[in-house]
Amino acid sequence: MQNHPSRAAIVAGILLTAVGATVPASAVTQSKAAAKTSPPARIVNARWAGHCTYDRLVVDVRGTAPAVTVKPVQTPRYDPSGKKVPLTGKYFLEIRLSPAVAHDSAGKSVYQGPRLVKIQLPKLKGLALTGDFEGVVNFATAFQTKPTYKVFKLHSPERVVLDFSHANSCG
Repeated sequence: MQNHPSRAAIVAGILLTAVGATVPASAVTQSKAAAKTSPPARIVNARWAGHCTYDRLVVDVRGTAPAVTVKPVQTPRYDPSGKKVPLTGKYFLEIRLSPAVAHDSAGKSVYQGPRLVKIQLPKLKGLALTGDFEGVVNFATAFQTKPTYKVFKLHSPERVVLDFSHANSCG
């Protein structure tokens, strides 16, 4: 018996080709233009709180919450200068939000949160706004012990949340 494509597969291929061919080029161009002109997320605040088994850092956003990347760093640095951030700790995380800004179209800061602060929670010991440059907003966090964390987004209002787990402090 020979292996031939089924009629259903052939018809599906023809339909998919026909549907794809009916999208006007102007719609694709408009879609790309809209993506380029939509304003980036504006980072307006950072706040924190301690809970029984985790410390929470919340970054408040105007617009749609941007992509978030978190990575350990040996020494936190200000972007773009490269100067060392004076946070006290043994472990540091860099939190990168992009595309995002912490200023308005005139260059005036819209960020109302702390620029550099010592924090006395079970896990989180410090926070710094380390950059607002070329569509990227960076924060650095400090810890005395190696952090474990989870990152997620909450909506209405938009915010990026990082939970840093620790032993139960309520028991």
